[in-house]
Parts: sequence; structure tokens; C-alpha cells
Amino acid sequence: MSDLATLQVHGTIGVLRIHNPPVNALSPKVVQGIKNAVDQFEADRRLQALVVHADGRTFVAGGDIAEFSKPGFEAKTFNGTLARIESLDRPVIAALHGTVLGGGLELAMACHYRIAVEGTRLGLPEVLLGILPGSLGTQRLPRLVGARLALDMILSGKPIDAAKALDSGLVDALVEPGGNDALLERALVYVQELLGAGKGPRRTRDRTPAMEGIEADFFDKALAEAKTKKGAYPAPQRIVRCVQAAATLPFEEGEAVEAALFEECRASPQSVAMRHLFFAERAAGKIPGVPADFTARPIRKVGVLGAGTMGGGIAMNFANAGIPVTIVETSAEALERGLGIVRKNYEASAAKGKLRPDDPAKRMALLTGSLRVEDLADCDLVIEAVFENMDIKKQVAKQLGTVCKAGAIIASNTSTLDVNILAQASGRPADFLGTHFFSPANVMRLLEIVRGDATAPDVLGTVVKLARTIGKVPVVSGVCYGFIGNRMLEPYLRESEFLMMEGASPAQIDGAIQSLGLPMGPCRMLDLAGLDVAAKVVIERGKAGGLPDDPSYRAVVQKMMALGRFGQKTGAGYYRYDGRNPVPDLEVERICVALAEQHGITRRKSSDISDEEIIERCVYPLINEGAKILEEEIAYRPGDIDLVWVNGYGFPDFRGGPMHMADTIGLQKIAARLDHYGSQRGDRHGYWSRAGLLTEMITGGHRFADWPFN
Repeated sequence: MSDLATLQVHGTIGVLRIHNPPVNALSPKVVQGIKNAVDQFEADRRLQALVVHADGRTFVAGGDIAEFSKPGFEAKTFNGTLARIESLDRPVIAALHGTVLGGGLELAMACHYRIAVEGTRLGLPEVLLGILPGSLGTQRLPRLVGARLALDMILSGKPIDAAKALDSGLVDALVEPGGNDALLERALVYVQELLGAGKGPRRTRDRTPAMEGIEADFFDKALAEAKTKKGAYPAPQRIVRCVQAAATLPFEEGEAVEAALFEECRASPQSVAMRHLFFAERAAGKIPGVPADFTARPIRKVGVLGAGTMGGGIAMNFANAGIPVTIVETSAEALERGLGIVRKNYEASAAKGKLRPDDPAKRMALLTGSLRVEDLADCDLVIEAVFENMDIKKQVAKQLGTVCKAGAIIASNTSTLDVNILAQASGRPADFLGTHFFSPANVMRLLEIVRGDATAPDVLGTVVKLARTIGKVPVVSGVCYGFIGNRMLEPYLRESEFLMMEGASPAQIDGAIQSLGLPMGPCRMLDLAGLDVAAKVVIERGKAGGLPDDPSYRAVVQKMMALGRFGQKTGAGYYRYDGRNPVPDLEVERICVALAEQHGITRRKSSDISDEEIIERCVYPLINEGAKILEEEIAYRPGDIDLVWVNGYGFPDFRGGPMHMADTIGLQKIAARLDHYGSQRGDRHGYWSRAGLLTEMITGGHRFADWPFN
């Protein structure tokens, strides 16, 4: 007998109690416990009704995702138990609180009645894992809330709050917050009210989905939209077909449709990739050297030095989480400009309905501007976001080391610079680390957290925990040029420039890369970020002695900066711009022809450069660099690298990130193509040299998915 789900008796009412902390996930033992409790309830005819109730901070928040990847997985056991619950001849009431997600909502919908604590969130987020609800969620939800809302909820994966759930018919009553005991007490009262009114079972499967206001071609349009906008994903089109089955077929036939289409999704490589990212995100918070039970430093107030685009965006993250922020600038004009941009961002979000009307004022009230660095003295965390220049940042680090209070954490928002040098400059290396926010900082989910050689474990653990509080995906990196993401970006950009000098056009390169599912290729990406910014990074790296002895290395971007072609902001870069629309520019070809001649690079017809070659030359060196990063222990795991590229660089989640994709391609093929291009082009500068780890993995028959190998 499983004690994770048990039947308790309260007078003449049975209570099916689920206790599987922290989120009451539907593990096989929980499912077995539910089945056993239903067996007992069915056998005990003294019990007049059943309440399904969960301990802790939430109702059932989903299934055990790990089970989906196991051989022979099927949802029949749970689905059969849900059918038995729905078929019971005595009323079943679900008492909901916290989050009611995935299999948790499917359990609740199999019950006859549902009450929820105000503020409860209910949803079916399976689409975010490349699958669809597999325990009759696509069949029961339309019968409760109508086909239109059900399709929207399942396609988006976004939960709705309890108030909307009440309005839509998903729940029957709301109760005020008051803790689990109060919820159970209210549920028992609700049961007695039902029994007193003579109300018995009310089976969801017997209902007809509401179709009011739905056009005859509703599902055809929805299917076409899913193909157009989400064609690379396995679930959206199948979700439309499942909801259509719920609206047009008997329940049993819809059940069969859902089962078949769920299995197609579950077995798809895209869903495997997306589930890999789910577990990678969980694992990223486990940091070697940081005990699971460490005591985090309290972060009650944050300071940001610099009110520019990056500094303002960083400050917004903390204000959004209700944490007061002091922003320091060197001039009143710069400070007012920065705060004004933040205010406009909040007002624009409110105008779009993404914030409540009073949210902009509330969040701006958490931001305090100052022209005095000394006003950061009472902050628990201070992040400097000044210009990306080592000398400037060293001066700032030294100043913060003097100003900040004892125990405060000092962070540098840097994308490439040596955090160890900055940590030493602060005079407080144990309290120092890097926080690489991605632009726009208030939108992008990734936060690279750079661990210095002397960074204290509790400092690292505190910032990782804080990152999740402000809605970021934290990935810890060691110290090297560019950390994880930008270091891997270098060979990708290097080869895109060599391809341009050899004869490929920016549009040709971007098109090949975008065929993988990236939102934009390297040329459009740099035009958007600023070719001047990209060129200055190369120049700064050269000053530090970090460039190969190759005058053709990144020659194109440096030439673009010299010509004043900074990208979208100047109307010309790798493309010419009509507003924001990129237009091919023959001048770029002339520039590349001249550079090829200058550096002795043989030109080819663009038609002789295939998409396959572009992908191999840009992406395979990127993967190889990822292997070197693992080999050097800059990243802890392949999944950390995948999280960086998916959340920071737009790598498609349905490919699982570059290291997961490498397993899909085959490491032997990648190694063979690296060797091929090294032989074809010469490898005097080591551009095509395999990572030792890559060779080791091939010899040992390993994949990145097998990490760690011992």
C-alpha cells in the first residue's frame, strides 16, 4: 500500500489525501495510492461522498515527467482510475489550491464537483514539453469550459486563475484562503450542502462541449494556424484534432483519438528535446560546492550602477519581484533618461494589458534614482552595469568594494571580461561574481552567473536562488573569455564571416541557419545588436592578446565598423534597412570581395556553397567549442550549455540546444566533418581541431546525454 495517497474517513465522508511533497506530482506510487483509495471507497458503502484533497502548498501540479521517457510508458493505469472516479455512484469533490496543472487538472476534471481557493491557478501546460494532455484533458476540458477556451488553454499551456475558472465553469465555487485544514473543512461543508440538496454524481464525460459563437470552419482555421506558426512542433496540430474530436465525437472515440496522438507526440524527437530542457533547467540549480541546505544571504534591497539600457532593464527585474532598487548614474540627465525609459516600458506593458493599470506606478515607486555611489551602502546586492571596458570596470569594482556594506554581494554585468581580475580589484573577491544579463535584460530569461575562483559558495547559491525569484533561468559558468554563450558564439561568427568572404551572401547564410529553427541568422543578429559593438569586442580581445595570429579573423565586422555600417541603427550593416526590414546590399559583396583579395581567400560562386556546408561550418565548431568548455569544467553539464543557447541565443527548444542536437546528429559525423574542413582549409590556427572530449566520447561510445560518464 502506498502512503503517498490514502483514504481517510471523516464521519460519513471519505477523504482521498495526496501527500507527495513538494508539488504532489503523480508518480507511479501516487497513482497506485489513488487507485487503492478508490478501491477502499467503492467497498465502503457507509461513505456518502468522496473529497480529493492534497497536502502542502499545492494540489497536484502535474505528472512525473521522467516516466514519459521510460520504455513501455502508458497512461492507462491513471486513466482507468480517473474513469472509475468519474463513474462512482456517490459525489466526488476536488478541493483545489495552489497550482492545479497537467495530470492534476485532469484528476480534478474527473471529479463531479470542484471548489478552489481564491488565487488558485489551473492549466494544462503539456504543450510546453512537446506533448498533449494524455489523461483525457483534451476531452474533458472542452466539455466544462467550451471548445474555444479549452483550445486556447491547451495550445498556449498558460493557466487561468480561479476567478476565470469559476466564470468558465471549470470550478463550481471559490473559498477564501486559510490553509489546508480550512480548505478541507470548507470542502466537507460543501459536500453536506450537496447531499442536503439531493445532488449526486455529475459526470464530465456526459456533457456536450459548448460551441456557441464558433464558426463552422473554426477547427480548419485553427489547424491551418498551428501548421503555419508552430509547424516544427509535434503537439499543436494534434491538440486541435483532439479538441475537434471532443466537440464532434462520442467520448470513447475522442478518448481513442487522444491516446493515439499523445503517443505520437511523446515519441517525437522534438518532445524528447523539450523534456531534456525541462530536466536541464532543474539540474542547473544544483551547484557543486554549494550544499543543498546552505543559508542564503538576505536580499532585501538591490543597487544598480548605471541607468543605461542594460542597467534599467536589470533594475526592472527586481522591481517586478517587489524588491526595492537604488539606481546610480553620473549625471542627472542620464539618470532621468534611464528612469524615463523604464517608465515607458511599464506603461507600454500596461497599455497592452500585460500589467494592471496601477502596476507601473507601484513598480516605479520601488526604484530610487541617485547621483551618489554612497547611496548603495545599504544594499544587499549591487550590480555594476557600466561600459564593457576592463579599466573602467576595475575602477568601479574597487569603488564598490569600499562603499558596499559588509556581507553585501558585488556583481559585474559583463559579457566577456575576466571576473577574477574584477574580483581582485574589488578587494572582496569572496563576495564577488559575474552576472551576465542578456539584452533586453527585463525580457530575456537567461542569466549567466560567473563563478570567480574565490567566490564564496553562499554568494553563488544566493544569486542562483535569487535568479529564479526574478524569473530567470540561472546557469553557472566558470571564468574564460565569453563564458559559455559568447565563447561558443565566436567560432559561429568566425565561420559566417569566412563564408561571406568566400562568396556566400548574408541572406544565404541567415537562411541556412534559420532553417534549423533559429529566429535569425548571424548576420541579422549582429545587425540588430550593433556591428560597432561586435567589432569593439573583437578589438578589446585583441588588445588583451586573445586573438589568433590571423589578420583575416573577424575582418568583415571590423571593416563594417570602420565604414560606419553599424547595422540596423545606422540603416546599413550586413544588410541595408528599409525601416526595420533587411534588404540585400550589393555593397556588402564588394566589401567582401576586397577583403578576400586582401587576405588571399579564394572566392566561389554562391551557388557552390550549400546550406549544408553553411550549417556544418557555423554550427559544428560551436558544438566543438561546447565540448571544450565541458572539458575545461567551465560548464558543469551539457544541459547547462543547452539552456544558455535556448534561452539566450534563440536556439530552438524543439532541438534541445546544440549539445542535445549533437547527439541527434551523431558525434562521429560531427567529428568527421570537422576533420574534413580542417583538411580542406588547413588548420594552422586550430579552428577545426577537435576537442579532446569529443574524441574520448566517440572512442567510449558515449553521448552528451550520458554525462557524467563515470
